[in-house]
Parts: sequence; C-alpha cells; structure tokens
Amino acid sequence: MGYNRRALYIHNIAKIVQKKYRGVFPNDEQVLMKLPGIGVYTARAITIFAFHSNIACVDTNIRQIIIHFFFLDKPQKESIIQDVADQLLPVGKSWEWHQALMDYGAAHFQTIRVLKARNVCQPVPFHKSNRFYRGRIIDLLRKKSYRESTLIHTIVCTYNKPEKFVQMIVCSLIKDGLLVRYGNTLRLPH
Repeated sequence: MGYNRRALYIHNIAKIVQKKYRGVFPNDEQVLMKLPGIGVYTARAITIFAFHSNIACVDTNIRQIIIHFFFLDKPQKESIIQDVADQLLPVGKSWEWHQALMDYGAAHFQTIRVLKARNVCQPVPFHKSNRFYRGRIIDLLRKKSYRESTLIHTIVCTYNKPEKFVQMIVCSLIKDGLLVRYGNTLRLPH
C-alpha cells in the first residue's frame, strides 16, 4: 500500500530539492532525514549508494543476517543491530559491502520465507488485495473527477465488493493524500 505514497514523497522531495537546494540532491544523512518520507535507513542507503559514504545501514535482509549469525535468530533492539553493522563495515568498501549483504540476505532468507509461507498460509492474490482496489480507484480518477457515490457504485458493481469495503478504501486513499474530497466529489491531488 505504500507504493503510491512513495510517489507522492518523491514528487514532494523533488520540489524541495529544486527550491531549497537549487536542484542539487543533499548528501548529508541529517539533511536527508528532514525530507518527507525519508527515515534513517533510506537516508543512509542514499548516502551509501549515491555518494559512496562509508557508513552502515540495516535493511530487512541485513537485519536477518546479523540476527541469524550473531544472535542465533533471537530478535534484538535496532540499536544493537546497528552497532554490529557499524563494527562489521569494512573501511572504504561500504557500497560493495552493502550490495553483497543485500544479495546474500535476499537469496538466503527468501528460501526460508517461502518455506515458512507454505507451512503457515497462502498469500492473498493481488486481485483480491486492498492495493488492487486502490489502484482501480486511482485509475478511474486519472481520467476524470467522480461524485463519490458514483465512484463507489462503479467499483461495487464492477468488482462485486461490499459498499463499506469500497468506502474504507476511498477513506484510506484520502488519508494517504492520494485522493482529495471536495464536497461530494473525488479527484486526484494536483
């Protein structure tokens, strides 16, 4: 569900970089974290992969590697995991190190995730997910604005979904800033 939100963040970031930094993308972690949608991991990843900074960042795969090899799969606080990542970082090789760890983690832990998923439950097919219906609503509104009742009726009739379900999807899109409600009309933000 975050993909559409990310597009809005990127758009807002581009405006800020153009206006505040004269089109030059900042390479400082603290400055990056002040931009919308950028947290510690993203700021560090940008400085590593775009600017070759010699710092450590921890994504999902790197976290799993550290927990697996250093803590025998026992969950740890983020600060402890970051401390281990900082100590492991080879000086001057941050870019290469993170590429290797992410590749290893993705390959190794993807197999484990698939095996666990088969034993626990089957994932929801995309065409039955909330993201699917969010996308259909945005697709309709790309063409024109709709009265809210007409849009909800269209989705209900087209996909045979309950009205309350569609209303919930519309509300989540409005909350995420991906739709705007003017009176009884819905449209995409400008």
